Amino acid sequence: MTSISRRSGLVNLAAVFALSLGLSAPEPVAALTSTDLAFRQAVAERAAEDRAVAEFYRERDYAPLWTTGADGARRAALFAALARAGEHGLPEGRYGADGLKAGFAALGSDRQRGKLEVAVTEAFLAYARDVQTGFITPASVDPGLVREVPLRDPLATLRAFAAAEPAAFLRGLPPQRPQYEQLRRARLDLQAVIAGGGWGATVSAEDLRPGDSGAAVIALRDRLIRMGYLRRSAAAGYDGTLQKAVQRFQIAHGLTPDGIAGAGTIAEINVGPEARLRSVLVAMERMRWMNGITLGKRHVWVNLPDFTARIVDDGKVTFETMTVVGMDQHDRRSPEFSDQMEFMVINPTWNVPRSITVKEYLPMLQKNPNAAGHLKIVDRRGRVVNRAETDFTQFTAQNFPFSMSQPPSDSNALGLVKFMFPNKWNIYLHDTPSKSLFQKEVRAFSHGCIRLGDPFDFAYALLAPQTDDPKGLFEQHLRTRNENTIMLDRPVPVHLVYFTAWPSARGEIEFRRDVYGRDGRIFDAMQAAGVVLDEVQG
Repeated sequence: MTSISRRSGLVNLAAVFALSLGLSAPEPVAALTSTDLAFRQAVAERAAEDRAVAEFYRERDYAPLWTTGADGARRAALFAALARAGEHGLPEGRYGADGLKAGFAALGSDRQRGKLEVAVTEAFLAYARDVQTGFITPASVDPGLVREVPLRDPLATLRAFAAAEPAAFLRGLPPQRPQYEQLRRARLDLQAVIAGGGWGATVSAEDLRPGDSGAAVIALRDRLIRMGYLRRSAAAGYDGTLQKAVQRFQIAHGLTPDGIAGAGTIAEINVGPEARLRSVLVAMERMRWMNGITLGKRHVWVNLPDFTARIVDDGKVTFETMTVVGMDQHDRRSPEFSDQMEFMVINPTWNVPRSITVKEYLPMLQKNPNAAGHLKIVDRRGRVVNRAETDFTQFTAQNFPFSMSQPPSDSNALGLVKFMFPNKWNIYLHDTPSKSLFQKEVRAFSHGCIRLGDPFDFAYALLAPQTDDPKGLFEQHLRTRNENTIMLDRPVPVHLVYFTAWPSARGEIEFRRDVYGRDGRIFDAMQAAGVVLDEVQG
């Protein structure tokens, strides 16, 4: 191939690409032929910066993937996907699509083409990773985000893409669970709401209830109409229809559905569509973090800000109970991760975690050796410590040589059963004697573990697949009053998640409070990475 014919081929490629962009194109000449030495050298040099990319091009003897006339469908599919990156809440400017298009339009040498070839591959890999498994590293945002993201091998991704129909391959990268598509559509709906002026004036009142009237009630009525919880109405009073609309809103936002617009309900009603959009975008990123994790035909889904634990069978919720989760303190917030539940312990002993022992009980013992008398103190050899003969003031959190535990009993801090999925964070689900906490709307009171409102029924549901009498089996062990274990015949996946925006069974997006502020921190990181929302407000 002469230098003239090479230049002609490059001009022809630039012409084809320019026409696809609606630009004026140079006069087409001879068709582009395959790689020459300058192209191969440029690809090898640029690809050397990335092991996977270098190996991919070596395997294919440096044959191009993007930069010949025959690669048009691949290029078109990729640039179309990059143009829609914002629909997934991805940072649109992250992939340099405009610069790549300009590079195609201005190709002048085989060496330029080689560098552009690798640049497009790098953009493809960045987009594939981001849309498939997220662009934020969880642990970099919050120490409670201990979820392990199932990242894909970039070399395997390139190999698969090269052999696939490009548009179909790119469509298959995002999470394929229906909730992801429902969230993506919610994003579009919320953007339309924002463009249309939002949900109207906020409600200026601390408490509204049936029988009330006035400007605040009218504002409440109008806002619920625009949100879709109330049909159009001219009623100026807080009547039964408005009360039912308030209840519908409360149910959709995890509030006590009493139909009274108290301070908490009004605060949630006043949250703007911009903030709800942020919740949706964060939820999509969280779903990408879990893309590739097998939920399990039967699994336990614990959504921390929803304060619920659900057993899901074949995609349908078959059991649900309220939960109490970790309190909003830096060392007590419940972490997010997935694991396998293997067994339950009935009549458990509570072995007090050392962090609680030295932070909470040691100061009490230093003031009064008989404090926390329901707990047993033992030394490293398992001998019970005589409190009256021990000077606890000589110890610090670093050198305290004892451990503490509470024997099985109705008043045990773990209640009468705990559900174990062994993990390095020592988190599990369990019963509790503190039943009154389940009457509260926001239930963040534990040291990190998940307390269940209906632990016995939860146990029966877990045991049902392996016995005809799950209640009888459970109570047989319970009556012994001794600690004992029931293994699950099949381990059940457990997913501790944190979704403040999540589709209901009907596909409608429901929202929850950001009780730990994690979503706010995640969205800050998303913005820092380039996600842009116009006129973002509170």
